[in-house]
Amino acid sequence: MRYIVNDVDAAIAFYRDLLGFEVDFSAAPGFAMLRRGPLRLLLNRPGAGGAGQSMPSGEAPAPGGWNRIQLQVGDLGAEVERLRAAGGRFRNEIVQGNGGRQILVEDPSGNPIELFEPPAR
Repeated sequence: MRYIVNDVDAAIAFYRDLLGFEVDFSAAPGFAMLRRGPLRLLLNRPGAGGAGQSMPSGEAPAPGGWNRIQLQVGDLGAEVERLRAAGGRFRNEIVQGNGGRQILVEDPSGNPIELFEPPAR
């Protein structure tokens, strides 16, 4: 998974310190490679490296949007409280879906991360 971020160092701190990712490689300010379990997350600043370059149409990669990674958590309410206390920004409140409960938290550049709690079995 790759996210375009405004500030690679701020994104590294967010994913490492708040969401439990490990930093495999950092070439900040332009690029970093993180992981959490089998998920590999690549972070690029706009204009940096191949993934940060503009398209032939002139459209430039930018943070945000709605595509997202999903991180499973055991206690969604407690996780939301912890992240709010650390200054986390949320797009919504906890919602109940067909497969469990979820909420969208944003990284420092506005990229969404879905925190998901499956139903108790």
